[in-house]
Amino acid sequence: MKTMTCRQLGGACELTFHANTFDEMAELSKNHGMEMFQKKDPAHLKAMEEMQQLMQSPEALKKWFDDKRREFDALPDNQ
Repeated sequence: MKTMTCRQLGGACELTFHANTFDEMAELSKNHGMEMFQKKDPAHLKAMEEMQQLMQSPEALKKWFDDKRREFDALPDNQ
């Protein structure tokens, strides 16, 4: 199991997520983002705007995901 923060995953806070795979980590981050969107949290809304801009370029988005996956893979397991 590995740990990443919302901020490490492109978000706006230090909430920690724990997952065994990067795909699980991304899903936890996505769910948190949806919750923060519903609460209209200003910091998270700003981070989402930046993500939406990144999504305009498929190459940039792929690079971002590949970089985050490598970052996840390099983390130590924290059993």
